[in-house]
Amino acid sequence: MSSERIVVDPVTRIEGHLRIEAETDTDGRITSAYSSGTMVRGLEIVMQGRDPRDAWAFTQRICGVCTLVHGMASIRSIENALDYPIPPNAQLIRNLMSGAQYVLDHVMHFYHLHALDWVDVVSALKADPQATSELAQSISTYRNSSPGYFADVQKNVKNLVESGQLGIFANAYWGHPEYKLPPEANLMAVAHYLDALAWQRDVAKLHAVFGGKNPHPNFVVGGAPTAFSGGPGGSGQTSLNDVGLSVVRDVILQMQEFIDQVYVPDTLAIASFYKDWFQRGEGVGNFLTCGDFPAEGYGDVSSYLIPPGVILDRDVSKIHPLDLNDPEQIQEYVSRSWYEYKDGKNVGLHPYDGETKLNYTGPKAPYQYLDVENDYSWLKSPRWRGKPMEVGPLARVLMMYAAGHEQTRELATMALTQLDLPLEAMFSTMGRTAARTLESKIIADNMMMWYETLVANFRAGDLKTFNEELWHPNRWPKHAKGVGYMEAPRGALTHYAVIDNGKLSNYQAVVPTTWNAGPRDPEGQPGPYEAALMDNHQMHDVNQPLEILRTIHSFDPCLACAVHMVGPDGKPGVTVKVS
Repeated sequence: MSSERIVVDPVTRIEGHLRIEAETDTDGRITSAYSSGTMVRGLEIVMQGRDPRDAWAFTQRICGVCTLVHGMASIRSIENALDYPIPPNAQLIRNLMSGAQYVLDHVMHFYHLHALDWVDVVSALKADPQATSELAQSISTYRNSSPGYFADVQKNVKNLVESGQLGIFANAYWGHPEYKLPPEANLMAVAHYLDALAWQRDVAKLHAVFGGKNPHPNFVVGGAPTAFSGGPGGSGQTSLNDVGLSVVRDVILQMQEFIDQVYVPDTLAIASFYKDWFQRGEGVGNFLTCGDFPAEGYGDVSSYLIPPGVILDRDVSKIHPLDLNDPEQIQEYVSRSWYEYKDGKNVGLHPYDGETKLNYTGPKAPYQYLDVENDYSWLKSPRWRGKPMEVGPLARVLMMYAAGHEQTRELATMALTQLDLPLEAMFSTMGRTAARTLESKIIADNMMMWYETLVANFRAGDLKTFNEELWHPNRWPKHAKGVGYMEAPRGALTHYAVIDNGKLSNYQAVVPTTWNAGPRDPEGQPGPYEAALMDNHQMHDVNQPLEILRTIHSFDPCLACAVHMVGPDGKPGVTVKVS
């Protein structure tokens, strides 16, 4: 095999537009890789001059999959800038909304975006439904596990294949020799893929109760947008009443059931056939979390379920402190990005001083290759003290493990023992995928505790969900700045807001995929995507780059940060008519 440059553009089953270019040696091993975000966001420009209380409604539209996280980070940035406290009930509601986003997003990612990297749909046609039922019942007590159920799923898939219209299963590398699951495991996974489609419609109701709708539920600076109403046995005038709270409880129970009986068993079953992928795709070996899910308020970092901090060089015995306000710690570089800074491309800027000046110098489409020796991405390159950091589920699970979180340690030990693997196996493509599953269980279990506390407050007569104290701009300082952070499903998310005379004078969002997918920095250091692809990736067929997709999808990319329906003058940029 001769050396080649492989181009995957666009990477599918993600949100947004991502291009990967990878170079292989004569043995087909990836020697260098380059990650390019091919859409420009530019929302920071749109935000300038706007009312800070409206920022969440604009920034939440950064993405349609990360459906609430930008809204949450935005309101927190304004509250942080104004030193604006919120009631405990509002914090519980925010925890529940974020937790639901985690579970829904992680299940959707595993089954609908990532599972098909490991599951051969066409192979499922060879499965014995009886044997599939026995396999399913051997790993869980999930109700949909009869031979007839799997026979029906197999029949539906067969009809799709024979019609030549694979629909959601089209354009994959079926039959690739890297697929290792037996037909029965493939059929079980395909069935659960379809189950998850129906499941996610139901669990989205939680956002509708607390935020009015999904996607893009409503938020408000100073608390939660929905007030308690009614009393025991009454319906009340808002969705946050006995009926709505009952819906929330049922949704949490549905989440827990699917995670315990389907998601966790499926992950362990699939991982057992791909243990070699616990030795590939590590990345940079540095991990960052900004922390989230406070038990005693946003300002009490010690009460966070997910602690903030940094892990360097795989060393989970030490957590380095993180200060998101410190310009010596957090900087964004544009040395290989299609932007320019007034003081030069090799200067790192803290987001409070961040600049968004577009400067496309790339090739004119259509083109064969990017000029990777110069600028090659619309993503910036965030760094912590000059070091690239991986953010996301693996970073969070490692951080909770390092902090001694009991459930995290128990779950990690259970999974690694069942797979006969050491802790070091987590630093990998499959480890990243497994961490997302374990985290889903941790979050769902905590959601029930937050829910019970919220209901107890309601029963005791504590109905406050909003603080009016600092709502009016005449109570604000002339100048203020703040950072709003949260652990989005894909990783550490920060919004930085600078307010002058009641209006936003600067706004910068540093999103998880920027940390993970950013290009090389002035020192030539690759970002996590690029480094992970250069870690033990042997390509079987450069024309079917399944190996690249497995590792990139393990990060759950989200590049959709460029679609905006409103320009800086407030006028629509695009009008779409639907009949």
